[in-house]
Amino acid sequence: MNLKRVSLFLLLCSMLSTTALAKETTFQVDDGYTPGERFARYKPKHPELKWPVLQYREGQAAEFERPYKSLGNRDLHIDTFFPSAENHNGQAIVLIHGGGWRAGNKSHFYPLANKLAQLGYTVFTPEYRLSIEAQYPAGMLDIVDAVLWVKVNSETLMINPDRVAIGGGSSGGQMAALAGFTAHLPLFNPHQDADPRVNAVIDLDGVLDFTTPLALQFEDKRKATSAAALWLGGDYQSMPARWKEASAATHVHNNAPPTLVISSGQVRFTAGHEAVGKALNQYGIDYEFVMLPPTIHTFWLFEPYLSQTTQTIHTFLQRVATQGVPQ
Repeated sequence: MNLKRVSLFLLLCSMLSTTALAKETTFQVDDGYTPGERFARYKPKHPELKWPVLQYREGQAAEFERPYKSLGNRDLHIDTFFPSAENHNGQAIVLIHGGGWRAGNKSHFYPLANKLAQLGYTVFTPEYRLSIEAQYPAGMLDIVDAVLWVKVNSETLMINPDRVAIGGGSSGGQMAALAGFTAHLPLFNPHQDADPRVNAVIDLDGVLDFTTPLALQFEDKRKATSAAALWLGGDYQSMPARWKEASAATHVHNNAPPTLVISSGQVRFTAGHEAVGKALNQYGIDYEFVMLPPTIHTFWLFEPYLSQTTQTIHTFLQRVATQGVPQ
């Protein structure tokens, strides 16, 4: 198979994701956050930004819009990027898209998923309910169910169920860390005898503690109309316990998964990372914090940061592979 340059890949896949519903249903969608919108906003001040070009290699495969969860008249879908048989390493990665808990699309992670698949990973990008459709904890329940779906279907998907990592960007990074650190609890997992534990967490510029002064300065700046408040159901002053519960830093424990945090250099987006790193280090758990020279928040969407992010994740997961599985 010849390499193919697909310049309109993101646009076409976004259209596919929003139109291929398995059941008739109606729900609101906020399409204000797209790669195109971000590129237009950032390119004038960041001339280094380039659109990613997806190149497929011999033996790669992808599967789109497979239902992983039914909500009555509403199905949630997941996309899968498979590595070639010769390059397959058995590690799965579930990537949670960002968009302020309100917008975004799983297709935004296609470039990163494709690059990781070329390094041997099987990568999943799930759809989940956003705050415009259902508030917290609905989206958290969905992504935990996505992890469980991957594990239940591990034989068919040809991955090791004990080697499933979860990652995400921005709000997706916050959700990934929260899911990873609470996987031993029933908080977002109502299924008895189901094990959503992951072997690694990858947080790309996602807040780790909503209750820090730095996070509150931005996440709670518009009170009940801020992105976090719209997701959590109210501002910090009205429901501090929920804001604490939704903070990954609250749930660090001695069997937490190894964690990689990549920061854009805009420190507010990873508020709480110091406390998380300190706690994980005290437990002897691998923690890596990588800060890029100050750049755009959604750095993983575009080159040259896409390739840098891919390599950083690959190096981290290679190290995790030598450390065993959390007990």
